Amino acid sequence: MRAWLQRFMSGRYGSDAFGNFLCVVSLICLVLGLFVGIFYYIGLALLIYTYFRMLSRNVSKRYAENQMFLQKSAGVRAKFARFKQRFALRKTYRYFSCPRCKQQIRVPKGRGRISITCPKCGTQFIKKT
Repeated sequence: MRAWLQRFMSGRYGSDAFGNFLCVVSLICLVLGLFVGIFYYIGLALLIYTYFRMLSRNVSKRYAENQMFLQKSAGVRAKFARFKQRFALRKTYRYFSCPRCKQQIRVPKGRGRISITCPKCGTQFIKKT
């Protein structure tokens, strides 16, 4: 059985970031479909398209679709990465915005009232860490 599955999947595209995104969106639509009927059909169509992409042998076209998705979603993914980093460092650093240019500045926690100089515009302001 395992050898049959390996032969079946050889040459197929498989899962990628766009496929994972489609799968999550389809599951959300299926759950929303419990309350509003049209979402059920949208979720079902997305799930079918996800499986079609995973089992496709046209690897170059699926790769191009994934690259376009990654390019379009780069800004959103970068925002989540910054948020994740700030959340991980929340116990050791505080983040402040420069009042003049809105540059985000990271300073260590527990230093009391300090004078912060913006590296971008040179504005000095006092904040409590």
